[in-house]
Amino acid sequence: MKNLKTLLLLTILAAGITACSPQKRVVYFQDVHNNAAIQIAAERQIRIKPLDRLTIVVSSKDPELAAPFNATSSYNSLSSNPMGTSSTNGSQSLQIRTVDERGNLYMPIIGEVCCAGKTRSELAEDIAQAIIGGGYLSDASVNIQFADMKVFVLGEVARPGQYDITRDKITILEALAMAGDMTIFGNRANVSVHRNENGENKVYVLDLLKSECFTSPGFYLQQGDVVYVQPNRYKAATAEINQNRNFWLSIVSTLLSATSIIIAVLNYTK
Repeated sequence: MKNLKTLLLLTILAAGITACSPQKRVVYFQDVHNNAAIQIAAERQIRIKPLDRLTIVVSSKDPELAAPFNATSSYNSLSSNPMGTSSTNGSQSLQIRTVDERGNLYMPIIGEVCCAGKTRSELAEDIAQAIIGGGYLSDASVNIQFADMKVFVLGEVARPGQYDITRDKITILEALAMAGDMTIFGNRANVSVHRNENGENKVYVLDLLKSECFTSPGFYLQQGDVVYVQPNRYKAATAEINQNRNFWLSIVSTLLSATSIIIAVLNYTK
């Protein structure tokens, strides 16, 4: 009876250890406690880069005075700085202006505006001040939106793909949420953010099991970032087993086919 109780206790203990082990591989921020104050990376608003596409609308109390700033100009159609138009019900067109390789874009009447490294609000303020300072409008108001700002989420997530960014700042956690979160096979201790910075691919590796990931430069994403969730060793082992199984099944199938042909030839020659 005593041995039976000991065996039962050991079984329960082993089951508990087995149950806790997977949990430690999938639970985020395991070192965070209730009411903990966690340092977080300085808020990083998305900043404009060369080749970004922007919609820029200039408004005024007098729409006719603001209209020339929203119009397509012959300069844009001939220059290396392309600008597309998207009309809405045949009324005023919404201009999509592309930042050139030098980080500038062309605005009708006021000319080239430097915008690389600025936020949307900073660029809007610069354009408004240029219009007001030039004496064109006294009440210029500028609204700027990104035309097609995306991030890409790959690897062990439920829905890998590209996702539109609709706000000026987005965290890696929000990007993973848009992709349906990591699968059970995602390596939460090795999530990488790939970012193009000055012609170089910078890689930031985040360990989402620990709160230190909040201070990483990759915690806040930028347009064009690629988030890659590495498969854990269990997924890799499963893939290797399946690959080996398929290899040996292929070998066996080939041998059986060859044997059948040999038998058929022998029977034919008798």
